This record gives sequence, structure tokens and C-alpha cells, in this order.
Amino acid sequence: MPDKPIAGKLFVVATPIGNSADITRRAVDVLSSADAVVCEERKNGARLLKELGIDKPLIELNEHNESSMIQDVLVLLMQGQSLALVSDCGTPVFSDPGRQLLVLLAEMNIQVVPVPGASSLIAAMSVCPFNLEQFQFAGFLPPKTEQRQSALTRLSRSDQPIILMDTPYRLSKLLLEVQQAFGKKQRVFLACDLTLPGERIYLGTIEEVIQQTNNRKAEFILILDRPQRKQFGGP
Repeated sequence: MPDKPIAGKLFVVATPIGNSADITRRAVDVLSSADAVVCEERKNGARLLKELGIDKPLIELNEHNESSMIQDVLVLLMQGQSLALVSDCGTPVFSDPGRQLLVLLAEMNIQVVPVPGASSLIAAMSVCPFNLEQFQFAGFLPPKTEQRQSALTRLSRSDQPIILMDTPYRLSKLLLEVQQAFGKKQRVFLACDLTLPGERIYLGTIEEVIQQTNNRKAEFILILDRPQRKQFGGP
């Protein structure tokens, strides 16, 4: 009987969050040597590989198909193929698709290898003046208004800085919601379009930042300083 093939590895590869010069040598080497690249969106994955001069098969895995696609990815790994997992930008899995895949691979004892690099979260934290020795990462709030308000009300009782993310078109909405839940004097740090030509950082009270951003749409990380008062809709 032929020997059972040794399972391949899944490399979780960080890619630039905006500036293409931030790709690491190791990331390029891994993408070049992988049998295929698992990407969040085929269009973005193809663009990344084209910029790097790499030609590899693409496997699309995202929030819409992850439950069904992870078995296909598992089959390839069990056949001995090595795969590279990338997100649309930055470090995969963290607030991106891929968690279900990692759970399955852990159960199957298949090796997962981190290939670190750019991260919008770490980039924002590295230039934020707030004390972030301890913090609460809240990530993306629920999409429904009532659930978002409930989540923010709970967060307003935290005794640690809070980190929030959302899609660019929800930036203005989120700022207003934070002001409602935490009060106008809540100090915030807002990092927009990091590493891109339009990069901008805002620091001040939530009221001031709302005025300064003026309905801007941007990729962003929002950091709330440790809430000083437990309030809802206060001045």
C-alpha cells in the first residue's frame, strides 16, 4: 500500500494594510512556494499576487462560504499541499474569516504557521498616546442599531481602553453612537487609512473628532481612552 501523504501546512500570511512596500521578504517567499493561496476575495488576492509577480491558484474563503469551503481546504492539506491564507489586507483571521478553518485544523492536528507582518490594530496602538498596557478589543459591533446601542452601553462601564473597528461607511455612524453612549467629553484616538497617502490621525474628545472628520469615509481603528464616567447620553 502506498504511504499516507504527510499533511501540508497552512501559513497565515500578513500582507500590507495599504502601503505595498510593507510586505515582508518571508511573506513573499511563502506565497511563492505555496501550492495555492486561500484569499478572502478573489479580486484582491489576484491583485496582491500580480503586484508580487506570483502566479498561484486562488481559493476564495470568506464569511459567505467559510462553512462549506473549509472541507475543500482540508482535503488539499491532507493531500500534502501547503497553503497560504491571506485576508484582503493586514493580518488574517483577526476580525476576518478563517477562524472556523483554524478550529478544524487544530482538531485534525494540522500545523498552522504564522507569518507576521502588517496589522492595522498594532499600527494604530503603536502611535496612540493612551495607556494600552491593558485594553478591551471589542472589534466590530453588531449591525442592528438596538444591538449596537446595547453593546456600547455595556462597554461604557469598562475600566479599560476600548478598541473598535467597522467598515468605512459606518465611521460617522459609529462616532455618533460612541458620543451617545460615552458622552461628548470621552477622549478618543482615531487612525484613518494608515500607511496610505491620505493617512490621518485624530485625537481629542469624541465631540471634537466628529467635527474634524466631517462625515469622512475611511478604513479606521477607533481607540477610546478608559471611560471616566459611567453615563449614557450625558454632556
